[in-house]
Amino acid sequence: MVEGSSSIDREEGQRRIVIEANVEGRDIGSFVEEGQRLISEKIKLPAGYYVSWGGQFENQQRAMKRLSVIVPLSIALIFFLIFSTFNSARYAALILLNLPFALIGGVVGLWISGQYLSVPAPVGFIALFGVAVLNGIVLVSYINKLREEGLGLDDAITTGCERRLRPILMTALVAILGLVPMLFAAGPGSEVQKPLATVVIGGLTTSTLLTLVVLPTLYRWFEEEKVEF
Repeated sequence: MVEGSSSIDREEGQRRIVIEANVEGRDIGSFVEEGQRLISEKIKLPAGYYVSWGGQFENQQRAMKRLSVIVPLSIALIFFLIFSTFNSARYAALILLNLPFALIGGVVGLWISGQYLSVPAPVGFIALFGVAVLNGIVLVSYINKLREEGLGLDDAITTGCERRLRPILMTALVAILGLVPMLFAAGPGSEVQKPLATVVIGGLTTSTLLTLVVLPTLYRWFEEEKVEF
């Protein structure tokens, strides 16, 4: 007598063997990449055999593929809405420069907390982009209003930053404080809540600070270039 499998599983008419594993302390993507490399180097599969990676990794790859389309479309839609508001590609490009400011904080937040770029993180970046762009619109539109009222470029920038400091800080603080419970969440669902909250809180911190410091400088440079042109 020869020992055999207690059961034979099939999928799409083919036999299959399922090997399950839980990943801790690292991201699923690098784990699967290392596993694929080790299998190709150390294991020679018989003819007709192959290895496929499923479960959370398969879901992650599917979600990332969708997000690779959704994120650029979101940025393009934001640009269109800003352009329709100001009727100027220059101002739209200026406000979109807030997005790198937000990315810096989101990425640094993930790095400091030891988290990885999982599916919830890009979703958090999309929400973060919306708030960062809103703060840029609030500041730039008010500076433009002051200039239309007759203030000089430097005076309009200084006054606009002073008078829009409170609304910008309030917008950022409301979002940050609302996500603090998710940042310290534990138990079921925390693997989704923490990356999203980390990205938004970290991104809003740097975006708010840089919006009030770097964006006025870039606004002045944009306007000086326009005058020279």
